[in-house]
Amino acid sequence: MIPQKNQFSKANEWDEPEEEYIRAYSKAEIIALQQNNANKYPPVSPWKVVAAQTLVTMVSMVAWAVFGGLVGVSLYTQSAFLGGLISVLPTGLFLVRLELAKKTSKLKPEGFLAALVTGEFIKIATTLMLFLGIAYLVPGIAWVPLLVTYFLALKCMWLVYLRR
Repeated sequence: MIPQKNQFSKANEWDEPEEEYIRAYSKAEIIALQQNNANKYPPVSPWKVVAAQTLVTMVSMVAWAVFGGLVGVSLYTQSAFLGGLISVLPTGLFLVRLELAKKTSKLKPEGFLAALVTGEFIKIATTLMLFLGIAYLVPGIAWVPLLVTYFLALKCMWLVYLRR
């Protein structure tokens, strides 16, 4: 059957479907769900991420030492160390900020959100200051080892989550 001009169906196909009902769980139900999934999804400590970043930085320093000289610490090793430092130090400061926020006696959701935002600001500002400081204060820096180690250390969160 060919539709005629100005003939519409009874149900408008462009109408939005009815909104889904979202059930609110009680505190007891949330605790029961958390305990049920505790074995399947164990919590990951953020300090494990910092430890993994430190380990990846050390491994990268050893790997980049192959390209350097045989005597002493090479420029490649120093650059790899600085790249790891740019990743580890801001992450550590961010976690310290969150730990301090957790220890306050009257922590409300908006207080924790404020701590999260200020911690992220501290992390971004520290990262930028370290990059700029190294660019201006360290002569002859090897940028490839620095950036490779920095990006490897940033991806450590994925390693920690995959390992669990």
